[in-house]
Amino acid sequence: MLISSIDTVTVPVADQERALEFYAGVLGFEVRADNPFPMGRWLTVAPKGAATALLLASWFPDMAPIGGLVVAAPDLDALAARLREHGLAADGPSDQPWGRQLLFHDPFGNGFVASQA
Repeated sequence: MLISSIDTVTVPVADQERALEFYAGVLGFEVRADNPFPMGRWLTVAPKGAATALLLASWFPDMAPIGGLVVAAPDLDALAARLREHGLAADGPSDQPWGRQLLFHDPFGNGFVASQA
């Protein structure tokens, strides 16, 4: 086996502090690393216990938002309500042939699909 896991996914953000407020404050992710970096901060977050972290990178101003990040959530209705109470749009939850899902974006346009865990 040449690759055994995906450790980090880079997520472009325009403002790392605002991103931290969203990912840690709204979604409840834990901060894995918050260290000085020549181009800003090396700031990674992840759901507690998750193997893969998100690197909230502000040093790629031309990087387009990414889409299709799939996350698992035990209560999609609660997640939708939390997003909406923070002024964010949430599409769903809705029942699909493959299961229940909720679509949403972070404040920087990165797209997520939350599936019922």
